[in-house]
Parts: sequence; C-alpha cells; structure tokens
Amino acid sequence: MNDWPLFEVFIRSKNGLNHKHVGSIHASDAHMAIQNARDVYTRRNEGVSIWVVEAKYITASNPQDSEALFDPAEDKIYRHPTFYNLPAELKHM
Repeated sequence: MNDWPLFEVFIRSKNGLNHKHVGSIHASDAHMAIQNARDVYTRRNEGVSIWVVEAKYITASNPQDSEALFDPAEDKIYRHPTFYNLPAELKHM
C-alpha cells in the first residue's frame, strides 16, 4: 500500500456549487480512489459529487511568489464587482 499513489479528494455538498478539498487518500487507481473517498469523506450522505486527482498532477503556486502573482490584479479596477449592476434574478453570484 505504501507504493500506491496519493490522490487529493474534492467533494461537492448538496447545497454547494463548487467542490471543496477535503483531504487525501492512497489508492491503486482512480476508481478505487473514488470508492475510498466515498467511504472516508461522505459517511453522512452529505456529498453529491466526488473528484479525485492524483497529487502528482497538481501544480501549485509558491506562497513566496504571491506578491508577483496576485498584486498585478490590484491595478485593474474593472475586475472588482462594484462596477457592475446585476439583475435581481441572477442567482449564485
């Protein structure tokens, strides 16, 4: 079991619109990872969708690079939602 790959697990809750990272598991393949994730992370029937991704395929930014990565957005004021009027019937925004 020590040589099984590590999978990151994401669950979408019944009242949620997005998947959230809930933890990691080891499994021999993606199918087993989904089964194990269901058994470990959705015991109370709270999920409607499970994503698993082998950890080696995830690329993450370095927290030390956050200034260079995220600060350029600060000078683009049009990206801030305060400039847009949304219709009342628009949900989940």
